[in-house]
Amino acid sequence: MDELIKTEALQQFVTELHDKELPNEPVFERAIIALDVTELSLLLEALPIEERLSRWQQIPAELKISVLVEMRDQAREPILTTMNETAREQLLLTVDAESLIELADQLSEEWVERALSYLDAKQKQWFENANQFDSSQIGRFVDHNILTLAANAKVKDALRAIKRGKQNTLDHIYLVDKNNIYRGTVKVKDILCEKSELRMVRGLIDASIPTVSASSQYLDSIDELEHAEVKNLPVIDDSERLVGRITHPTALWLLRQHYEGLLMAKAGMAESEDLFIPVMKGARNRAIWLGINLLTAFLASWTIGLFENVLSKVVALAVLMPVVASMGGIAGSQTLALIMRGLALGQVTLGNAFALCRQELGIAIINGIGWAIIIGAVTFYWFSNIEISFVIAFAVFANIQVAAVSGVYLPLLLTKFGIDPALSGAVLLTTVTDVFGFVTFLGLGALLLI
Repeated sequence: MDELIKTEALQQFVTELHDKELPNEPVFERAIIALDVTELSLLLEALPIEERLSRWQQIPAELKISVLVEMRDQAREPILTTMNETAREQLLLTVDAESLIELADQLSEEWVERALSYLDAKQKQWFENANQFDSSQIGRFVDHNILTLAANAKVKDALRAIKRGKQNTLDHIYLVDKNNIYRGTVKVKDILCEKSELRMVRGLIDASIPTVSASSQYLDSIDELEHAEVKNLPVIDDSERLVGRITHPTALWLLRQHYEGLLMAKAGMAESEDLFIPVMKGARNRAIWLGINLLTAFLASWTIGLFENVLSKVVALAVLMPVVASMGGIAGSQTLALIMRGLALGQVTLGNAFALCRQELGIAIINGIGWAIIIGAVTFYWFSNIEISFVIAFAVFANIQVAAVSGVYLPLLLTKFGIDPALSGAVLLTTVTDVFGFVTFLGLGALLLI
C-alpha cells in the first residue's frame, strides 16, 4: 500500500509540473520534501531536458549525488555534460566510492582522477576493488557498510564495536585476520545475548551463513541471498579477502535494473533509454531495430511472393494467411517467455533442453490438434471447401509444433553465441513461425487446390 501511495504522489507531481495553469505554484519544492531520492530521480526523468536542467538547480546540494546516481545513464547525461566546472567540482566533493563506480563511465578520466583525489584511502581501495569486476559481477555492487573485527577479538571488543557502529550495520559482525582474510560471521544478537564478555567471538561464528564469491554473476548471488536465512551475506574475493556484503536493498535494485533491461530489450532499446532523449539520437537508436525488423518482414513477404500464382487463383488463402502466422506466433511467444524466465533463474541449460522440448511438444500437440479442428470447422463453414479446411488445419498444427521447438532452442542457441535472447529472440521466433507457416500453408494449398 505504501508503494502505491508513493506512486500516486509521484504521478501527481508529474501532472502538476506539466500544468501550465500553475506557473507560480512551488510544486517542485514540495516534491523535494515529499519524495525520496529514487522518486526525485524519476520525477526529473519525467521532465523535458530543458526543464530537467532547470529543476536540477533546485535540488539541495546534499541530495544531488544520490539523485544523480539513481537516474538512468541517458537521463543524467545532459546534467553532467552541461554542468560547469565549479558545479562539477562541488559535486565531486560529495561523491563516495560506490557513487563514483556508478558515474565513472560518464565522466572523463580527468574527472574520475579528480574525484578519487577527494576520497580517503579506504574509499579509494573500495573503488579500485569494485573496478576489478564488470557490471555483471556482484563484486562491483557490494555494500561496504559493515562491522569487522579481528578474529581473535573477545565479546567485550565486539560490544564496543557495536556501540560505535551505524544502525544499518547492526545485524552481523564479520571476523577477519590481519590480512583481511574472512574467518566467519557472527550475529549481533548472539553477541548481545552472551553473558561472558571475555569469551572469544570466534566461538559464536554461525557456520550456516554462506559466503558469496565477488566474481559470481549478480543474479546467482541474489539467488543465494534469497535462499539464505539472513538479510545479507558476506562477499569474498578469490583470495578469500572480505570485499563487502550483498544486502536485500542492493539485490532488489539489481533485479529491477535487470528486468527493466529485459523489458526494454524486447523492443530493441536499452534499459537506460531516456523518456526525453534528443529526437535525432532517439531516431538513430531505434532505426537499427526497425531495420532488422524490415529485413525479417521482407523475408516473410518474399516467401509469400513465391506463391503469387496460388494466391491469385485461390483468394481464400490470402484471407486466411494471418490466422496461420498469428497462431504460430502466439504459441511460440508462450514457450519463449517460459524459457526466458528459466534462463534468468538458471533453471534452463542445454542439458535439460531436450526434456523441455519434449514437454513443450506434448503441449503443442494437444493444443495443435484442438485448434486445428476448430479452425478447420470454422473455415469449412465460411468457404464450404473441405480442401481449404484441411490445408489451414494442417498448417496451424504444424506451425504450432515448430513454434514450440523454436521457443525452446532459439534462446538457448542465442545465449551460447553470446547474443542476448531478450533482444533478438522474439524477432527471430516471429520470422521462423511466419516463414514456416506461410510455406506450409501456401505450399500445401498449391498442391491440393491448383
